[in-house]
Amino acid sequence: MLEDQFGEDFHPIPLPDYQEQSVAEMRASAAAFYELVRRRHSVREFSDRPVPRDIIEQCLLSAGTAPSGANHQPWHFTVIGDAAKKKTIRELAEEEEQAFYAGRAGEEWLQALKPIGTDPAKPFLETAPWLICIFGEHKSRGAGGKLYKNYYVPESVSIATGFLIMALHNAGLATLTHTPAPMGFLNEICDRPKSDRPYILLVTGYPDKNAHIPAHATVKKPLEQIATFF
Repeated sequence: MLEDQFGEDFHPIPLPDYQEQSVAEMRASAAAFYELVRRRHSVREFSDRPVPRDIIEQCLLSAGTAPSGANHQPWHFTVIGDAAKKKTIRELAEEEEQAFYAGRAGEEWLQALKPIGTDPAKPFLETAPWLICIFGEHKSRGAGGKLYKNYYVPESVSIATGFLIMALHNAGLATLTHTPAPMGFLNEICDRPKSDRPYILLVTGYPDKNAHIPAHATVKKPLEQIATFF
């Protein structure tokens, strides 16, 4: 795809998929989507119930529609369901988390996390049926082996991750954005080049029947604190 893009001229086509709504329909759609979004919660207690791979694949296709710098789509999703690999990821992630909670994070950060109730133990990394390692590709390799620079990689990957989280939520699955630091060990496990940067380890599956969330996580800033209109 990249070889086709370089050297190509701009060829506009009519906007193919836009569907206009009346103002009343827009208000209803916006409200309905808010109700969908507000039911998503970060879950740390997952069931080991299997989730069909095709559902994950369909959600990844949704993520792949996200906008990106120069349309280079600088993301790669490594999906792990293998029990041995999940065990290795848990062990290495918990090793980093032990150092984090032992002082590397700093007192202020640890105090901020206290209402969330997190600790170095990450059993969900083995229990959940799927882990999705989300990488940013700072360079893409074309079919001929040539490397091309990618643009706005963090921004593009962040947008695609948001699409993926909502696609999984819409499909009835729980998610958790896990970010052990550093995450370089994921490159080797996922067979990704060192030039790729692991951004998020997205955990997904059914929530455990006894899953709970911290009360603090339900507190969201009101509109006047997150938006300014001029």
